[in-house]
Amino acid sequence: MARRLPQTSLLETFEAAARRGSFTLAAADLNMTQGAVSRQIRALEDQLGTKLFIRERQRISLSPAGTAYLEEISKALSIIRMASTSLQVNPDGGVLNLGILPTFGTRWLAPRLPEFFRRHPGITVNLTTKLRPFDFSSEMLDAAIHFGSDDWPGTEHLFLAEETVVLACSPTLLPQLNLETVEDVAKGPLLHLATRPLAWQRWFEMNGLVTEVEPGTTFDQFATMAQAAAHGLGLALLPEFLIEDELRSGKLIAAWDKANKSIGSYALIWPRSRRSHPPLIRFREWIEEEVAEAL
Repeated sequence: MARRLPQTSLLETFEAAARRGSFTLAAADLNMTQGAVSRQIRALEDQLGTKLFIRERQRISLSPAGTAYLEEISKALSIIRMASTSLQVNPDGGVLNLGILPTFGTRWLAPRLPEFFRRHPGITVNLTTKLRPFDFSSEMLDAAIHFGSDDWPGTEHLFLAEETVVLACSPTLLPQLNLETVEDVAKGPLLHLATRPLAWQRWFEMNGLVTEVEPGTTFDQFATMAQAAAHGLGLALLPEFLIEDELRSGKLIAAWDKANKSIGSYALIWPRSRRSHPPLIRFREWIEEEVAEAL
């Protein structure tokens, strides 16, 4: 195995030459001579048994094999660089690269993170927000907090909580709507979330009504939809734990006397390959305690 694994220096030289499209420019970036770059590329090609570059007079271009190899090698070198930097910056802790949903991250997780850092001062948490599901095969994440199904191939998960949604609106709008039946709700101005296009349909079905859902203003995040609802723009289906402050202050009120379980739950998901990552273990233990108390 050791004989088949190229030296990191050869891979870095290859990456620089491929990125710059020139042995001469790569040599300047690496503080080497052009001849040394050429020799290292030859050595790598000999070890791999294939040509990585097509050489035409004074120009070079990646071969098909070189193009495919560059894509994989760039990922590997990026991981090595990140791990090395993290170790230098934080030798006694480690880094957790965590994907989060925007509103969950800002409303629920961020206010609680100081307690995690107090318990584990050596650990750094890097947060990446995204509205769509994360792809562990292409994104350098140790774990992600996700809403919905947890049947991602090659992963494990920790259930966090079912989501209870509240039909909410502003206190000034509610008297205008006269919501006595589910049919009355269906006639009201409905606010929609782009990532949950079937939310209203499911809510009506859970309340015994099969109906065509009226179109309405659509938002990409819960936070902006909650603000719009608070300003009287319409009725919104909002996770209860994300609007605790608005309900407490009276900016939003529950417009229906029933709380319904949403179709889905929150989970912390991680690739099996990261299950033993120490910062992830500490974070799993901590967030399990937090959700037991808060959700």
